[in-house]
Amino acid sequence: MSAQDPRPSAPVPPPSAEEPRARVSRRGFLAGSAAVAAGAAVPAIAAQAYAAANGPAAARPNILLIVTDDQPKHTEWAQPRTTGWLADQGVKFTHGHVTTPLCSPSRSSVFSGRFAHGHGVRNNKASHQLDQSATVQRHLQQAGYRTGLFGKYLNSWALADAPPHFEEFALLQPGYVDAQWNIDGTVQRLDGYTTTVVKNRTLKFLDKAKQDKRPWFAYVTPYASHGPRTPEPKYAGTPVPDWGGRPSVPEPDRADKPPYIKDATGTLAEGRRIRAEQLRTLRSVDDAVGAFRDKLAELGQLENTLVLYIGDNGFSWGDHGWTKKSVPYRQAHEVPFYLSWPAAGLGKGQADDRIVANIDIAPTLFEAAGIAPAAHHDGHSLLSAESRDHLLVEWWKQGEAAGGPPTWSSYVAKDKQYTEYYDLTTGPDGVVSGTGQVTFREYYDLKGDPHQLTNRLHGATPGEEQRLGIPELARQLAADRVS
Repeated sequence: MSAQDPRPSAPVPPPSAEEPRARVSRRGFLAGSAAVAAGAAVPAIAAQAYAAANGPAAARPNILLIVTDDQPKHTEWAQPRTTGWLADQGVKFTHGHVTTPLCSPSRSSVFSGRFAHGHGVRNNKASHQLDQSATVQRHLQQAGYRTGLFGKYLNSWALADAPPHFEEFALLQPGYVDAQWNIDGTVQRLDGYTTTVVKNRTLKFLDKAKQDKRPWFAYVTPYASHGPRTPEPKYAGTPVPDWGGRPSVPEPDRADKPPYIKDATGTLAEGRRIRAEQLRTLRSVDDAVGAFRDKLAELGQLENTLVLYIGDNGFSWGDHGWTKKSVPYRQAHEVPFYLSWPAAGLGKGQADDRIVANIDIAPTLFEAAGIAPAAHHDGHSLLSAESRDHLLVEWWKQGEAAGGPPTWSSYVAKDKQYTEYYDLTTGPDGVVSGTGQVTFREYYDLKGDPHQLTNRLHGATPGEEQRLGIPELARQLAADRVS
């Protein structure tokens, strides 16, 4: 157990050593023998899943999609019930990412299955640029699903406006205590801790399955662990495991980093404080997820409910002096990512090491529900055998104000990461302006330098860049940015 992930024993035991952990491939299950990416075997649970998918449980699944706010990896300590259910008894994606480490662009990618440069929500002010006719909630509702939203929706969305294609909703004006809500069209204040309100509203929605036999889609989005990271009173002051930082917290020599990182002032003490506050708020999320599991078991719907859990972006705990998100470093775009669907054989405990992202959620839900939308998707179904060798991660600077990261895009693979910064900014409508000139570059060998301490392009000669493969990486990144 690492110092970064001090996690207590989960209440649900993990699979035994004799139970192999295999890659997900429901299409392979349905065919009986699909091949998966190089190095992986045909899943050992294929026969069981094939029978499940072709028997009575093959009916369209219910869908529970949980998206937390600013939750980085290495927060499992706070969530033993969540990980015990969705990771130890479901699928844990060990290389889970978001394609833009910022709230509205990331959530719009969840809804649409597209990169931010495709859906147009390039910053938190541009939420209305999302094509609501192409969202997963629209297609699920049109296909006969009962749809509900409980919690945060999109930044800059007016609270009085109903979120499209949700039959029921409790839309939160972000906050932790005694917040403003839009409850099915009525704006009102609800006293109490907002994660508890989200939990109770979701449980009420689930309970309606006793009378309403339609399949349902619940989009559940508590405000945790976003700042100001106010814990529920019962968790205020809860001791958390000690954390001694990591080599990037704070990185002492940043001469090879871009100017905004050179100027960053975050400390280990600040990182420890942020981490502790996040863990305390996530305890309440864990209570909610545990309650959802109990309710599904009570309703007899635990087997045929597809559950996906992801953070909308990560967060830096003082890495490279940074104590926010929005940067190309791993802590900002790597997130916890879990899936469970026992009726399809995905409830036995598996680790999936593919590079996966928030853009893969919509295609996954479409495949599970048997929907074939006409709109283009940048992601692919997690239920398929498809695999990528790298991922585009991108971020846009909003406005001309000094400070903070410039617009950037990054080629992210398991073993390397190449990033370019640009002279580009976006307005509140997401429209891009600027010369597009590359202003700074970074390359990291993630195998030898997982904490991204040494930018191999700092002072590199043209010959050294050739040996690192930079020209080809730059060409691929340029292609990805316009795909």
